[in-house]
Amino acid sequence: MNPLPILRDAWYFFIYNLGAIARLCLPLIVLEGLVQQWVAAWATPATALIYELLVGVLFYSLYTAALIVFLDARSHGQHPRSRDVMARALWLWPTFALVVSLSTVAIMLGASLLILPGLWMMTKLAFAEYLLVLRGMTPIKALHESLERTSGYFWPILGCLLCVLLPLWVLEWSTQPAAGAAPDGLFRLLVDSLSGFVHLFATVVVFRLFMLVEARPAAPAE
Repeated sequence: MNPLPILRDAWYFFIYNLGAIARLCLPLIVLEGLVQQWVAAWATPATALIYELLVGVLFYSLYTAALIVFLDARSHGQHPRSRDVMARALWLWPTFALVVSLSTVAIMLGASLLILPGLWMMTKLAFAEYLLVLRGMTPIKALHESLERTSGYFWPILGCLLCVLLPLWVLEWSTQPAAGAAPDGLFRLLVDSLSGFVHLFATVVVFRLFMLVEARPAAPAE
């Protein structure tokens, strides 16, 4: 499975549907950035990370579920209305947030050991969100099935993810304020909104990977 055609196809889809995706997800991404700034100003240093993670899970779960519903509809030649997509995403929100929370905990635990275990968990759990939304699985079943269905496709999935996420990680790292410096709220909001929106492209890429893997015979175990 060559990552380059997957990235190319995902890019064409993303650009072709850019307006619809922006209308659906960008307002929530900007609102997430505003809430994150409010949390950062209100929370104590000891609790800031917990609250920021919670806000991130809540908003990410809503706009990512909406995007996956939209991707599924467009892959079947449909042109869903944004309000219908969002209604479906709201219905999925609690279970989707649970999948995201469990995945985040697993990835953070892996990253706390070494970087590589964190990347392994991120790759092996990449299909969980799609299995929940598109196949109606429970959160635990979706996580388990993702571990199984990514077998044999670890390197193509990881390669595609890193092609998208590495530039975002560099952007986020390079725009962090210096220690002791007062953050620029507007600049931070612009960077966070840009990062969040480009991260949607990763969702499109993994959707493409998910559909290709589902269309193939079962891969041998790793």
